[in-house]
Amino acid sequence: MTVAFAFENDIEVGESLPPMTAHAVSVSLPTWRANVGYEEGEDWVVSKMKTGYPRFFIHVSIEKFAVAIVSKYGQSGDRAMLFPSHVIASRCLDFFSKQAPDLDQRQIRIVDLVPTAEKERSEELSLISPKISAVLFPQERFPIAKAFWQHSGDGISSRRAEFCHSLFTKGALVDRTRLDEVPRSCKGPRRYHRKTSIDVTNGPDALNGEVQDPTQFVEERFGRNLNISLTANAKLAVKRRIAGSLTANVGLSEALALERDTERARNVPDFTEDDVYLYPCGMSSIFNTHRNLMTTRGGLKSIVFGFPYIDTLKIVQKFGPGCVFYGFGSSEELDDLEKKLEAGERFLALFTEFPGNPLLKSPDLVRIRALADRYDFFVIVDETVGNFLNVNVLPYADVVVSSLTKVFSGDSNVMGGSAILNPKAPHYKILKQLWENDYEDNHWAEDSIFLERNSRDFVSRIERINANAEAICDVLCAHPRVKELNYPKYSPTRCFYDKCRTPTGGYGGLLSATFYSKQDAIAFFDNLDTAKGPSLGTNFTLSSPYVILAHYGELDWAASYGVDANLVRFSVGLEDTDKLIKIFRHALDSIPSN
Repeated sequence: MTVAFAFENDIEVGESLPPMTAHAVSVSLPTWRANVGYEEGEDWVVSKMKTGYPRFFIHVSIEKFAVAIVSKYGQSGDRAMLFPSHVIASRCLDFFSKQAPDLDQRQIRIVDLVPTAEKERSEELSLISPKISAVLFPQERFPIAKAFWQHSGDGISSRRAEFCHSLFTKGALVDRTRLDEVPRSCKGPRRYHRKTSIDVTNGPDALNGEVQDPTQFVEERFGRNLNISLTANAKLAVKRRIAGSLTANVGLSEALALERDTERARNVPDFTEDDVYLYPCGMSSIFNTHRNLMTTRGGLKSIVFGFPYIDTLKIVQKFGPGCVFYGFGSSEELDDLEKKLEAGERFLALFTEFPGNPLLKSPDLVRIRALADRYDFFVIVDETVGNFLNVNVLPYADVVVSSLTKVFSGDSNVMGGSAILNPKAPHYKILKQLWENDYEDNHWAEDSIFLERNSRDFVSRIERINANAEAICDVLCAHPRVKELNYPKYSPTRCFYDKCRTPTGGYGGLLSATFYSKQDAIAFFDNLDTAKGPSLGTNFTLSSPYVILAHYGELDWAASYGVDANLVRFSVGLEDTDKLIKIFRHALDSIPSN
């Protein structure tokens, strides 16, 4: 007798992932048809979306704030895009001028909103810097502003929008040019006034169970009246975790008092958390790294090596002199690059992912580093998929970038990114000076607190995710309807991965598979009982027809690099291993027999 399979992740189209999470970074697209419908802009999908991935979907709290700003400071037909500083807003204006040279520059302008208390800066306001720089532009030019928002990753977060919108509504956040016209008294929402500790006895470590309303997480888990000054300590703890020197799952106060974890710290002499820089998201770290590098030798093209996440390639193509794209990431392409270099061509930088997404191939970092040293170009490695507990790529890079939104956080409710400088790289002194002169810390205070709390159990989560992913690989490898499995352990480039693998490292939680037909892929995906949506690195297993979501308008181009339109990508989570195996076997058994 066959027992019916009970679906537990039947989450409706457009619901946030995790469900009922105000600041979630993923959204449910539970069927193949829903993913296509999203890409086609079909109303039955788009109208139901409560949220989306933050660089592609303007969060409702951000949009409400933008509408309020336009209502007060704009003109008929205007729209606004919100950024955390005037400097970033100015870059958006520059992007407008290049993408739309026909646009009357008087139609696009910046409104800088600052606290009314700015002239007598309170400690709280100086620590959280609740400023907003709004770029106002004609509504019909929204695609240009959206492209800058998406590619740069430098837009404001939804939590910043909520906080600053509250100030704005109370008249406590005003146009800088009118600062002298308003009273200066309000210091922000009441919950930020009293100074308390987030690590007191009734704080997060003393609570059992989960908070019912995720929007109250900071207040309920960290004390009703949050001491926002602890943001600085939260950021320091996050930077130490990224450096690998803090790996214990302990509260904030205890964490900062611990000795350095020498076993898991990144194995580069003289490296400390002072070489770690936080950004609003991973793409922001890539965008700003590229921008900084161009100030050294801006006339040179860069190289994108291996099939990358879409916006990395777009950044290098759109914000600078362009790039040479080696989409296979193969030894033969390195041979071609070496010939170009020997012939006298010079490049600014080589951008690569370790391993790549979604094919999980690993570039030959040893050879790339040797070429970079010989021919003087920068190497930027995105370690998001591999993560530093599994691989140590810093010795081969000038800059290591990562999205902290993913497995570092795990909870899928906060954005973050990092850029790490290698103190032993040839041009470290130049880069260090560039970052010290240029860097703006725009990671919002509340986001930093979430990120610190989420990342405390990073080590144990990675160990479990590694094990679960290998178990799923075994299931997929053994099934005759799976055409190809992509995973670092089973990749033809495993030797390159293993050269960077740490003594305790595994092969990560991301894998993908292709099938012999589109019908097989759809049947498998629609019967796979996991959460389904964009993003990766979540504590829950998350699946998507990745190529449909990331490259829907360029499927033939992606296919030319071996990236099949019917590929299904899996970000493996923390579920019980046996349960995950049953879920995947059921989906495989749902593929119709020939």
